[in-house]
Amino acid sequence: MGLPEMEFKDYYEILGVEASAGEAELKTAYRRLARKYHPDVSKEKGAEERFKSINEAYEVLRDKDKRQQYDQLRARGYRSGQEYQPPQQPGFGGGGNFQQGFGGAQGGDFSDFFESLFGGRSRASQQPVGDVRAKVAIPLDVAFSGGQQRFNVDGRTLEVKIPAGIKPGQVIRLAGQGRVGGARKSDLLLEIDYRPHADFEVDDRNILYTLSLAPWEAALGTVATVPTLGGTVELRIPVNSEAGKKLRLRGRGLPGKPDAGDQIVEIEIRAPKAETEAQKEFYKKMAEVFSGQ
Repeated sequence: MGLPEMEFKDYYEILGVEASAGEAELKTAYRRLARKYHPDVSKEKGAEERFKSINEAYEVLRDKDKRQQYDQLRARGYRSGQEYQPPQQPGFGGGGNFQQGFGGAQGGDFSDFFESLFGGRSRASQQPVGDVRAKVAIPLDVAFSGGQQRFNVDGRTLEVKIPAGIKPGQVIRLAGQGRVGGARKSDLLLEIDYRPHADFEVDDRNILYTLSLAPWEAALGTVATVPTLGGTVELRIPVNSEAGKKLRLRGRGLPGKPDAGDQIVEIEIRAPKAETEAQKEFYKKMAEVFSGQ
């Protein structure tokens, strides 16, 4: 019996980028769309499903190996919405002794199409009995605070306790949750990765955040409300702050020993659109006043 057909997903189209897009362009497109469709703030119809699709597309395209495998499939002429039937034999996506799927955190954040390429059962039935490894991704707020997280691994749903401050690459061992062989059950080793976040990047235990300011806020100084993984804080912006300036919120990064990381806030300057005559005149006046600088 063949595998069921499903719709091909064009991840480049979902993010609104060309197939030649580099890392920076992908990140910019992801952030823009994730902020627009985040279900906590978006009033767009179907925002939650759109947000999941955006996360899934970025998860594939930001990973060099996954993107290469996906591009090989896309090069066969598949386009968005076309019927796609996964190969009956494993090997296109994960495989080997390491299951490449990201565990479908919280019960199905990634589509069947994604799982057909990178998740699923891999070649577990072909492996010699031994500890089973699977790579799973957790939300950044769970890495910060810890707590219970649900994963779908090899057709099973597992409830796993995540310690606060766990880092990518660290492994959680679930005794007896691997495969049965001989007189013993093997263990399941869950290697942790972080799911992409709409606002934050991670550098070891530090959290990186870009704060967008209007020109007058940067020039005159202000107090800005900045999100952190532990809640919002008020940050004083010094007078004459330039684009690229970095401010540090100590202890606002990921927890760890001996010390927690920091949150690094990088300033960017946004130029509001001049849509009214008064706004256009204001910009003309700025151009006169600041000419030669």
